[in-house]
Amino acid sequence: MNKLLFGDNLGWLRKRENGLPVFPDACVDLIYLDPPFNSNADYNVLFREDSGEASQAQFHAFTDTWNWADAAPAYTEFIETCENSIAVDMLEALHSFLKTSPMMAYLAMMSPRLVELHRVLKPTGSLYLHCDATASHYLRMLLDGIFGKENFRNEIIWKRRSGHSSGVKTSNKFGSTTDSLLFYGKSDENYFKQIYSLEKAEDYIKERFIYHDGDGRLYRRSPLNNPADRPNLKYEYNGYSPPPNGWAVSREVMEQMEKEGRLYFPADKTQRIQRKMFLDEYKGQPIQNLWTDIPFVNPVAKERLGYPTQKPQALLERIIEVSCPANGVVFDPFCGCGTTVHAAQKLKRQWIGIDVTYLAINLIKERLNDAFPHGSVEFEERGQPTDFASAKALAELDKWQFQQWALSLIRARPLKEGAGKGADRGVDGFLAFYDHPAAAEKLSGKKMAIPRRKILVQVKGGHTDRGDVAKLLGDVNNQKFAAGVLITLEKPTKPMRIEAADAGSYKVHVRENGEAIEASFPKIQILSVEKLMDGTEHLKAPPRINLFAKAEIEDVSGKQTHLI
Repeated sequence: MNKLLFGDNLGWLRKRENGLPVFPDACVDLIYLDPPFNSNADYNVLFREDSGEASQAQFHAFTDTWNWADAAPAYTEFIETCENSIAVDMLEALHSFLKTSPMMAYLAMMSPRLVELHRVLKPTGSLYLHCDATASHYLRMLLDGIFGKENFRNEIIWKRRSGHSSGVKTSNKFGSTTDSLLFYGKSDENYFKQIYSLEKAEDYIKERFIYHDGDGRLYRRSPLNNPADRPNLKYEYNGYSPPPNGWAVSREVMEQMEKEGRLYFPADKTQRIQRKMFLDEYKGQPIQNLWTDIPFVNPVAKERLGYPTQKPQALLERIIEVSCPANGVVFDPFCGCGTTVHAAQKLKRQWIGIDVTYLAINLIKERLNDAFPHGSVEFEERGQPTDFASAKALAELDKWQFQQWALSLIRARPLKEGAGKGADRGVDGFLAFYDHPAAAEKLSGKKMAIPRRKILVQVKGGHTDRGDVAKLLGDVNNQKFAAGVLITLEKPTKPMRIEAADAGSYKVHVRENGEAIEASFPKIQILSVEKLMDGTEHLKAPPRINLFAKAEIEDVSGKQTHLI
């Protein structure tokens, strides 16, 4: 079954359950990873407004920065325990050069992960590591040590954007417009399916396919000359002398091509025989290692979800089509906003994705739900709390991740950047809704502007009492929210419930069973984590706006969209 896993990918790759590895040896067909590049930058997620436009409110996703203090234990463990002596020698050599720099910290973090990824690949499997010029040369050295330099296949250059004229005028270097994909096979038996491009093929077809074969088929002529000197292929054929270096094919193949009508014989026998290349068999030009035909996800692209470093889906679809057999397993250990799992689902491959932030995991679930509606995607979700005990453990381990997870229980959007740093003003997240315009007009008897209304959400992973409810009501009123929701880890007390009930209700114009009505909802609600998890408690609110950027629905008519 497909799997979506929360947590550190190295932990999952090494994890054992009931004495068995979660990731056995040789269990996946294709690995694509787009790890942080040590770019020393903060990245943010853009949410969408109700208009569909990207929101200007940003939410901190991750910081792409590494330091040696954190990485030193990982380096020591790798040097002492890794059984691949070449990889160990390579990392030690890099350490002697890079010392304790952030780049060395980054490579120390990547090394054990790359060893584990090599382990879980099938002998016919492939790995594509997406990187830029910041660390690509170091990563390639590591991969040579782990996979063996003989299993290097290509450095694929992807032109991700056009250059900017303003940068040319002010910089002392050429503009950076490309990324690299380092492509390795597990062995010399790695699965590979050649694909072709018909980009700009129209002019080529008009210029080259100009001959008729008498049966309506168009063809072009191609020389049968051998580029190298081949004495064994220097034979006369039907009165035609061979080229200086010999023919490109043996006599047996030449005879078979003649039987199939694939040879052109010039009237003048001093000229050469040529091969017929038929238009109806033309697939296009084979894709090479320079990819200029897949545009970057620009700010107005329909597929843009606002996640940092989001890659175009077409890029992943190409990689999967080339290097993963039908019904194979695709694995992305840094899955971010889920482009890899989305592409794998569309192409009917099984998939596994891992990410270390709940924000990414929740975004992926939203994306799959939007792109493949009606519950057509089946997957196992792991790493998220599955019972109250594990929810409590998360709250004790990481309050920030607990907060993001708790907000996801009611599909609330986290607050913009600044939350948790004194700027949240009591807001951990929020929900948004509108009065139904037709209902509002009918009940009021006049046309009216319909503003967006919001519900404030607070998460409490520690002790709570009646004062927390009173404070929430004050925040709702002071910041002009319609209502407030308090999600608590502790079981709410009776005084807390009374305080919430005393806050009263708010009115919303809605349509119910085709009728315009004015509905009432609680001004303050207290929802316990335990009851939200077991399904005995639910949010009471009008229909909400989806505040995550929305993925387009995939056309999967006639295609299997889930795995049994």
